[in-house]
Amino acid sequence: MAKEIPDLVAEARTGTGKGAARQARRDGKVPGIVYGDGKDPQPIQIDFNPLLTKLRAGRFMSTLWNLKVEGQEDVRVICRSVQRDVVKDLPTHIDLMRLRRNTRVNLFINVEFVNHEAAPGLKRGGTLVVVRPEVELVVTAADIPEQITVDLTGREIGESIHINDVTLPNGVKPTIDRNFVIANLAAPSGLRASDDAAEGEAAEGEEAAEA
Repeated sequence: MAKEIPDLVAEARTGTGKGAARQARRDGKVPGIVYGDGKDPQPIQIDFNPLLTKLRAGRFMSTLWNLKVEGQEDVRVICRSVQRDVVKDLPTHIDLMRLRRNTRVNLFINVEFVNHEAAPGLKRGGTLVVVRPEVELVVTAADIPEQITVDLTGREIGESIHINDVTLPNGVKPTIDRNFVIANLAAPSGLRASDDAAEGEAAEGEEAAEA
């Protein structure tokens, strides 16, 4: 299932240069530019508060956005730069790049874990420890998966789930080459305590035998 692309609402900005950018900021806007895809750069401005909310939510620069400008066709963009005030750390300018449907981009995709009830390790009281709730993947702009799915069926305590254990959609691959861990099935605290005690008794027995 394709991932729904969030909207980024902007306005066309008349005029360029520092004067026009300062005026946009006085009006409560963040000036920006949209470029790429063989088209002329387009000056825009975005309402400050909604943009700040999106920036603080995280992953802004790794999210594919559906740019909506009144009177123009929607276009898919990704943020390539956010300039900030050096003192207040607030956005002062934004650069967006247009993407074609077949453009390959790096995006963070959510990981969904299914079939918890079919995991023997969880039935025995184990805990699913999620190492990566999101995974950075190389995807095509026209076909972004909603999430990647990890099947917990048959998983036992002490097992680790790696990226190579997951079936990824066609054409999708991780940005990291190594077989990194996504999650672990940890033993319940009681079982860990009993195991530690058993190891301690075994060590004491070995010391007594040596004596």
